[in-house]
Amino acid sequence: MNKKQLTERDICTKFITPALEQSGWDIATQIREEFPLTKGRIIVRGKLHTRATHKRADYVLFYKPNIPIAIIEAKDNNHSLGDGMQQGLGYAEMLQVPFVFSSNGDGFLFHNKIAKDGVIERELALHEFPSAETLWQWWAEHRGLNQKQNELVTQDYYSDGSNKTPRYYQLLAINKTIEAIANGQNRILLVMATGTGKTFTAFQIIWRLWRSKVKKRILFLADRNILVDQTMTNDFKPFGAAMTKIQKRQANKSYEIYLSLYQAVTGNEEEKNIYKQFSPDFFDLIVIDECHRGSAAADSAWRDILEYFCSATQIGLTATPKETKEVSNIDYFGDPIYTYSLRQGIDDGFLAPYKVVRIDLDRDLTGWRPDKGMTDKHGNEIEDRIYNQKDFDKTLVLEQRTHLVAKKITEFLKQTNRFDKAIVFCENIDHAERMRQALVNENADLVAQNSKYIMRITGDNEEGKAELDNFIFPESKYPVIATTSKLMTTGVDAQTCKLIVLDQRIQSMTEFKQIIGRGTRINEDYGKYYFTIIDFKKATELFADPDFDGDPVQVYEPSGSDSPVPPDVHLDDGAGEAGDSDLEYPKPDGERDWGGIGEPGEDEDGGVRRYVVANVPVKVAAERVQYFDANGKLITESLKDYTRKAVTKEFATMDDFLRRWSSAEKKQAIIEELAEHGVFFEALADEVGEKSGKAFDPFDLVCHVAWDMPPLTRKERAEQVKKRNYFTQYGDQARKVLEALLDKYADEGVAQIEETQILTIAPFTQFGTPLEIIRAFGGLDQYQQAVNELEQALYSS
Repeated sequence: MNKKQLTERDICTKFITPALEQSGWDIATQIREEFPLTKGRIIVRGKLHTRATHKRADYVLFYKPNIPIAIIEAKDNNHSLGDGMQQGLGYAEMLQVPFVFSSNGDGFLFHNKIAKDGVIERELALHEFPSAETLWQWWAEHRGLNQKQNELVTQDYYSDGSNKTPRYYQLLAINKTIEAIANGQNRILLVMATGTGKTFTAFQIIWRLWRSKVKKRILFLADRNILVDQTMTNDFKPFGAAMTKIQKRQANKSYEIYLSLYQAVTGNEEEKNIYKQFSPDFFDLIVIDECHRGSAAADSAWRDILEYFCSATQIGLTATPKETKEVSNIDYFGDPIYTYSLRQGIDDGFLAPYKVVRIDLDRDLTGWRPDKGMTDKHGNEIEDRIYNQKDFDKTLVLEQRTHLVAKKITEFLKQTNRFDKAIVFCENIDHAERMRQALVNENADLVAQNSKYIMRITGDNEEGKAELDNFIFPESKYPVIATTSKLMTTGVDAQTCKLIVLDQRIQSMTEFKQIIGRGTRINEDYGKYYFTIIDFKKATELFADPDFDGDPVQVYEPSGSDSPVPPDVHLDDGAGEAGDSDLEYPKPDGERDWGGIGEPGEDEDGGVRRYVVANVPVKVAAERVQYFDANGKLITESLKDYTRKAVTKEFATMDDFLRRWSSAEKKQAIIEELAEHGVFFEALADEVGEKSGKAFDPFDLVCHVAWDMPPLTRKERAEQVKKRNYFTQYGDQARKVLEALLDKYADEGVAQIEETQILTIAPFTQFGTPLEIIRAFGGLDQYQQAVNELEQALYSS
């Protein structure tokens, strides 16, 4: 056996895996080959999408299931022993494991970042591969784990028998939390972007602590009834009869796992007594979902629960830790023990990317001033001053503006799919109702078929709130469009939402991230790979803020007299300034923020709260589409500009491209490689476009866009080959086959003629069976050579 002729997979099967088994590694539970790390970023251009290359480690070694400890990167024997090391180190950094091995089948190069003797890399023979116990002993000793801590850290995950493995970042979040608790840390903050599986992660943490009996009674707090119910029936189902939901303000102390709404254990002084029915040391662990909400005035009472059960270990989960001068998650929980950001999720291909349609309206840019003595449609004299974007839909309503926004939303859906789920975020409940009416009129045909096509889903409207579940569930067709203000900013798992409309002035990074998170889930079964943001209020300028996806930074500075939990800040929701307003639950009489619908009333000072003006024209001043670039920044550029950059990054000159194209056995491989970098040939052909978009060959599109070469259609290329009497060198049957291949190229492109399966369809079937056709060329190698030569003739010009 010549080792040099073996493939990389052969090297794994014949040399690496046997060496692992010889060292005592269990192939069933400790060795995972071709372990997937990422899914590959989804790249969007126009209405098309593709996935970039996913990351996959050749081997991940686990001390116990879901507790990774080492990476092995394999190469074939034409590479040196250490050629896979740098790639392996990259994977090890993602999984945060200390040991990396590279092999070409002759032995191993071993990278030990915790080596005591200072020799980080050394060569090992195949039979010298260390055992699982040896590696774990080194790692546990390095981290200072005693026997009791080691037992907790290695506690088994829950498994349903399907061998489903948590994603790499979930493993990190779970394992880091367990180790922190093993080390005595009692306040823990986990930051994970919306859609990355916070609840599943929380379940595995709770399961391991519960099974190990380190934490016996556990309270899980969430902010929505539907979330508690879904959690019980889905992720938390394995807890079975040990689990209960606190409801009807009754505290049954015979369970071990308790789930509750914040609101179910808070309220007035009498209602608060529900959690005081438990002794302060009753719970060993409290997990707070969406813990950023605890910093808002409306829901601050849940923090009383944490202070009451202060002896319990407390874990805060959030996609958006709240950090302002007045309130701080970090001050209470400490710095995040692990952060998996929106950008990381999009880069890894686990979250849906977005494109931004930015629409600027003339009145928003220039403002509007009423004529002296002008009255609104209700006869109220309008205060004489300049009204701008801060005022619109708060103190001043321009009805034509609402109609224009509704029209632009409808135009977009008509160009894409009118049954794509969409959420329109408005300034307040009144605005959400007016937007609903405007959208109904723009979509009268579909509303006539079903009145629930458009629904206002706000905290004050029982009919709308009753439809929230139907909006969320992928199987439910209606509602399609939801207008809202605050109710749907958080905790709404809308997997199939493809359109987020921002007609709300957002100054809070926390709220902005929460709103964007409504669209970031991927649902391939329903064709949801990306979503679109239509922005009317310049909210997407927050993407440029370094805080948008950076690590949370604590800006709250507690004084010596402060309590362990910072005080609440009361914000004026109507001002639209830099505060975070929270969910709009129905408010008791006398509470601030008028949410009236229809006729405006008067405020306490006797003035009009909101002017309504019907006849002021509003126009679109500018409209543009922005995409993510490779670095995750929003860019505004044409498909041609993007393609030129992507191609010239891969091929410095046209000669480089031509050499690669000519030498490639299959041209389709180069086309697919460029597609992975975001080059969409179909959309590009439409944009290049004087001729039919389908007539251009990818070769011509690349040369034209990147190096300004005039493109030829496939038909023109085929005609040039025919004029050269190219086929005279072949026999009659072979000539007919090649002529038919040339016609197929002109109709469908180069990818079709490169596959031998084409010989099984018309018109080739009239020339004989595939085997007979190949024999006419002298064999398969000669047939493939003839196809390659035909391609050379096609592209020789």
